[in-house]
Amino acid sequence: MHGDLRPPTSHQLYPLVAGMETQDAKDELRRAIRHQRETRSQRLREQAAAAFADVLSTFPAMQEARTVATYASRPAEPSTSHLLDQLSDRGVRILLPVLGAGLARDWAEYAGRDDLLERAPGRPPEPGGPTLGTAAITEADVVIAPALAVDTSGTRLGQGGGWYDRSLKQLAPQVPVIAMIFPEELYDADTRPLPAQSHDVRVHAVATPDGWSEVTAP
Repeated sequence: MHGDLRPPTSHQLYPLVAGMETQDAKDELRRAIRHQRETRSQRLREQAAAAFADVLSTFPAMQEARTVATYASRPAEPSTSHLLDQLSDRGVRILLPVLGAGLARDWAEYAGRDDLLERAPGRPPEPGGPTLGTAAITEADVVIAPALAVDTSGTRLGQGGGWYDRSLKQLAPQVPVIAMIFPEELYDADTRPLPAQSHDVRVHAVATPDGWSEVTAP
């Protein structure tokens, strides 16, 4: 399933205009993509979830990984449900984000679907085991990062909190970071670059239900 993923040539959201402030451009694109995601049917989301797991299983580093840091998806996001099952069945140690003390973000080990609950209003599902500290991500052999969009240079548009960027900066350079997005959320960096700021961390590869591809940093 490895392939040269190509950004779609039509019907792609890009509500950005020349002269926009970077933060305003990010916020505008986030609103548009979130709205588009909400219109995807449950049937299509479930089909994509199975395809994502199959695609990621062909990524070489995933085949050898003993610890994977990923995320528990919300309903409209690219679903990690099948991926979590697949990794768990293989005996892979899975790290998921959790809400730590105060509003601090942390990591905990995935212990199965029954342990994955919404533990705070509006939060993604989280495991209930002990927190491991923010540096636990450095134990991962591969990181599967959530994203709203990615361009072909590896620029990732996140949810806006900045926590993933801070976490990814802790990784050793050789640890691959793969962003999961829907096909229409892959943008051509030459013609439709995503807005980026100095703190943004580029990803190494992108996965869609159609396949995965490494990205080329400028």
